[in-house]
Amino acid sequence: MSHETEQQGTASLDPTGEHYDLVIRGQRVLTTAGIAPREVGVRHGKIVAMQPYGNNLQGTEIIELAADETLIPGLVDTHVHVNEPGRTEWEGFASATRAAAAGGVTTIVDMPLNSIPPTVSVDALNEKRAVARDQVHVDVGFWGGAIPGNTDDLRPLHDAGVFGFKSFLLHSGVDEFPPLDPDELEKDMRELKKFDSVMIVHAEDSRAIDRAPQPEGDDYGKFLASRPRGAENLAIAEVIERARWTGGRAHILHLSSSDALAMLRTAKHDGLKITVETCPHYLTLTAEEIPHGATAFKCCPPIREAGNRELLWQGLEDGTIDFIVSDHSPSTLDLKDLENGDFAVAWGGVASLQLGLSLIWTEARQRGLSLETVVEWMSEKPAQFAGLTGKGRIAPGYDADFSIFAADDAYVVDVTKLHHKNQLTPYNGKALAGKVRKTWLHGEVIDFETPRGRLLRRGMTTED
Repeated sequence: MSHETEQQGTASLDPTGEHYDLVIRGQRVLTTAGIAPREVGVRHGKIVAMQPYGNNLQGTEIIELAADETLIPGLVDTHVHVNEPGRTEWEGFASATRAAAAGGVTTIVDMPLNSIPPTVSVDALNEKRAVARDQVHVDVGFWGGAIPGNTDDLRPLHDAGVFGFKSFLLHSGVDEFPPLDPDELEKDMRELKKFDSVMIVHAEDSRAIDRAPQPEGDDYGKFLASRPRGAENLAIAEVIERARWTGGRAHILHLSSSDALAMLRTAKHDGLKITVETCPHYLTLTAEEIPHGATAFKCCPPIREAGNRELLWQGLEDGTIDFIVSDHSPSTLDLKDLENGDFAVAWGGVASLQLGLSLIWTEARQRGLSLETVVEWMSEKPAQFAGLTGKGRIAPGYDADFSIFAADDAYVVDVTKLHHKNQLTPYNGKALAGKVRKTWLHGEVIDFETPRGRLLRRGMTTED
């Protein structure tokens, strides 16, 4: 978008141009035209003015960015396991959304499993919303779940505002969220196509994993061999073909196998409605570096080798992978089997919600990638994927969700200072570049004490 277009948009949205609730100004504001000197005017939680720096907009509150600070749009994380109700000791809405806000994430979409009940019916969705309401520090939306036997629940869940439907092609790790077989997946995709919803898939093939070596003990290499790339590749091929046959929308969750990039690239070239995400752990960690017994690193699909990681970065840069989200999936410390470090029995999931931007920026800057590109992968693209039309950009008409990011600042991760509920992360002690200094939601600073987040519904700005 050109500077002129921005200002025309300002005129139509803000005819008075006199006084704002909040004005943020500085030399480095990430606009739709790149990082530029700007003044941003906010009224009633929305961006209503974007003007050149020096225009001296007036507001009730005026924030001047320091020379080392960039104003970026709030990040959008469409893959977060909050686990409440039912497994609130693993994670909860208050703790998860504080962690999100501290990391510059202003919108999350919660996964339908690990809570009890799982979000596979409207009643379960209502129960989850009732628990979440009044304790969220960022905006929160919800995915529905597709499991055997709930095809008739999909349309009612869609009408109730879920953003799409998650399914597994193998055991999910919890018995109350069973997997679909490929024919059931196809049946549900045909149902979702009727109302243009999306099927988001944990794509690993159970048959390939059943035939792989069994994980045992504290050797990460044995765990890695138990979740081979072939299992992921087979399942992704299955999803691609069912998307081809149905014409429905499909999304590959947490891609870890770079082998699958070629067929995903072809599927996109063929015009299939398929999108792909990956996660910070696949882009920043490598199997070769994981110590014996370090079960904080266990996740499914697994962290793979360094060469695989490089190809994932290439997939991001060429657009085969659409965006980056956390797959924040924490558990209690005892479930990680820290005492024995046995990868076979430890819960699989990485806790990283607060750290994603710094993790990706630390890697990206070493690769010569810009902050604009990183924020596009972590804010604008996931917002577009979820249909969150008011999120992901600093532009007139968008929600006033921002963070101040000091790209050249640095810190060492201290797990005791993270907001998520259980003090465990594979990144403890890791030196990172880039620090989130302050975050706004709907034009108000997130203070980590007063929950001001809203519950989101697909196609609508908010529920509350």
